[in-house]
Amino acid sequence: MLVTIRKQLRNHPALIPLFFFIGGGAAMSMLYLEFKCNWIWDRKNNPEPWNKLGPTDQYKFFAVNMDYSKLKKDRPDF
Repeated sequence: MLVTIRKQLRNHPALIPLFFFIGGGAAMSMLYLEFKCNWIWDRKNNPEPWNKLGPTDQYKFFAVNMDYSKLKKDRPDF
C-alpha cells in the first residue's frame, strides 16, 4: 500500500499537500482524543466508568450554554 502511495505521489506531486494535511489532521485529532476526553481505554480496572459520574460532571462532548455546576437533578425527565 505504501508503494502505491509513493508511486502516486511521484506521478502527481500536487497530492503531497493533501496527504500532509490529512495526516496532520488525523494526528491532531488522535492527540486531542488522548489528552482531552474522559474516555476510558482500560476495561479491566474500570469497566463501567459512567456509574462514577456525579450530576455536576460534564459527560457530553459539546453542550451549548450548559452550566453543569448548577444542575440539580442527576437525570432528565422523560
